[in-house]
Amino acid sequence: MIHYQIDACDPKAHLFSVTLLLSQPAKNQRLTLPAWIPGSYMVRDFARNLIGLSASTAGHKVGITQLDKQSWQLDCDGTAPVSIKYQVYAFDLSVRSAHLDMTHGFFNGSSVFLAVEGQEQLPHRVSISAPKDNELAHWRLATTLPRSSGEAWGFGEFEAENYDALIDHPVEMGDFTLASFEARGVPHHVVLSGRHRCHMDRLCQDLKAICETQIELFATPAPFSEYLFMTTVLDNGFGGLEHRSSTALVCSRKDLPLTQDAEVNRDYRVYLSLCSHEYFHSWNVKRIKPKRFLPYELAAESYTRQLWAYEGITSYYDDLLTLRAGRVDVGQYLDMLSETMTRVYRGTGRFKQSLLDSSFNAWTKFYKQDENAQNAIVSYYTKGALFALMLDLVLRRDAGKSLDDVMRLLWQRHGLTAIGTDDDTHQQLVSELLGRDAAELFAWLDNTEDLPLAELLAEFGVRMELRAASGQSDNGGGKPTPLKLSLGAKYKAEGLGVRIQTVAEGSAAHSAGLSAGDLLIAADGLQVNGNFESLLQGFEPGGEITLHWFRRDELMTGSLPLRSAPQDTVSLHLEDESKIKAWLDC
Repeated sequence: MIHYQIDACDPKAHLFSVTLLLSQPAKNQRLTLPAWIPGSYMVRDFARNLIGLSASTAGHKVGITQLDKQSWQLDCDGTAPVSIKYQVYAFDLSVRSAHLDMTHGFFNGSSVFLAVEGQEQLPHRVSISAPKDNELAHWRLATTLPRSSGEAWGFGEFEAENYDALIDHPVEMGDFTLASFEARGVPHHVVLSGRHRCHMDRLCQDLKAICETQIELFATPAPFSEYLFMTTVLDNGFGGLEHRSSTALVCSRKDLPLTQDAEVNRDYRVYLSLCSHEYFHSWNVKRIKPKRFLPYELAAESYTRQLWAYEGITSYYDDLLTLRAGRVDVGQYLDMLSETMTRVYRGTGRFKQSLLDSSFNAWTKFYKQDENAQNAIVSYYTKGALFALMLDLVLRRDAGKSLDDVMRLLWQRHGLTAIGTDDDTHQQLVSELLGRDAAELFAWLDNTEDLPLAELLAEFGVRMELRAASGQSDNGGGKPTPLKLSLGAKYKAEGLGVRIQTVAEGSAAHSAGLSAGDLLIAADGLQVNGNFESLLQGFEPGGEITLHWFRRDELMTGSLPLRSAPQDTVSLHLEDESKIKAWLDC
């Protein structure tokens, strides 16, 4: 048995203390900490937050030799128990690492628990103690780690069957809001940390419908005995990370419903889709997973060309299942899909990187995006979702099947059996359902052309329109008035002008010489403000105007060509209700 004691020892300094007790260490026992966390494909070097690592046996100090950035070796003979102590600095307010202050505590096991090399398959026990500060005596604890002692929602002892399980149950502690519901007989819990005015009954009602819809899709009992949605509520935030029986989320206060009859506006449906996305991962990537992830190798990058399937297919279903669950209507769903398509069509990177390449290079490109990302890469989330849409429509049109059938086959043959998928597994299953070789369809994964979605959607009664954006806040969908002219850059208003954030390749801003970070201060002899793009509409296409901007502390000038706004924004319009039922029978 491997035993850990973890304490929120100093919330004001953002420190957890950890004691690791090894009852039977090996001779010269090695310890390691993961470099990345499953579901977030970037090396994050969690070991950089470890402080004051020490070891002792029977009151005597044990020497420690650091082997690399995340591995250590104990100078022990393996004949006596060893105690290892260290602290973890926890001030990352995200779903990936650990955070501790006077408002709450949160951690993923991959950030705080050293692995004992060679003993990863043994049972692991964790004792989690309440903060000793009297101001925090009211704190509760939420996790799906199996409890061995202590009251429900309290501190105590927990067990995991092995190290992999230990780091797949995040922990939230604090003065959180708690609500529960059942979905197909399985208890589900919702924990919100942070200040909010969410109507919990309404939120549970909507999540229950989405969860039941997903369980029904896979046509077997849920693969967990309970499930926990834990959300950190901020003024402005978004993110999620899947785990085997829970998810850690971040959302904005405006994303939550305030009343029982609140409308499902864009903000709330974004949050519901986020919950839907992470819940779908309970099947698609937590249990159905690439062979490369069996087991996870957490010391360094673990490359796969299949992320388009695990994130892209999930990104297709996250919105779709809110429709099937009756949380949004067809019009709202088409707007949601329009926004996904727009995010793809606005980046010229889609012409430079294939979905397979995007998946493989997630570690260095997708998760390390800079101001040039839209011009250099494509997202395996968004374009992957469009590829999933294409597969779904072709299966429905040509075989009377659907992507649902693919997912159920994956679940039966790979999820329930723990057999990892190969690079051609999805192609083989689609070929089986179509009754023909699907190689031509799957060739789209390895090229950089736009998918033939307009023609396919038309066969299902939906017209795809490409139009100009109506402004920086236009994400696609709807029927807004498009801009006549476009700068071709995203910007944010500042005191003296607007700060350029990104510049689209081939745009007017590109031609003028603007770059990310520039402070644009004047156009056509007049000071620029946050309404610059609206003011630009007072000109006619053709000709040019003079711009002035600061790059660092140097004043620069250039000529902005007055070009028609690009047709890079998607709106989907229902044209034939009888045809769309073959796709969206809701």
